[in-house]
Amino acid sequence: MPKRQLTGKIVSVKTPNMVVVSVEKIKEHQKYKKRFKFHQKYKAHYEEGEYQPEDMVVIEETRPISKDKRWKVIKKI
Repeated sequence: MPKRQLTGKIVSVKTPNMVVVSVEKIKEHQKYKKRFKFHQKYKAHYEEGEYQPEDMVVIEETRPISKDKRWKVIKKI
């Protein structure tokens, strides 16, 4: 089974080896069929590399690394 990959924008880089990534998704209302955007934040692990807020990155699902981290940064776009 392939691992999920999401693309998002870095929101916070305050802790070592962890970034917070905001992913924008589009949903459709069940009754009215109107589409709307919403953002979801994911905590992602990274080994090396310089990341700044507003960078676009690709994150991939992985095994649990800590209490909140289940994603890791794959590459910077």
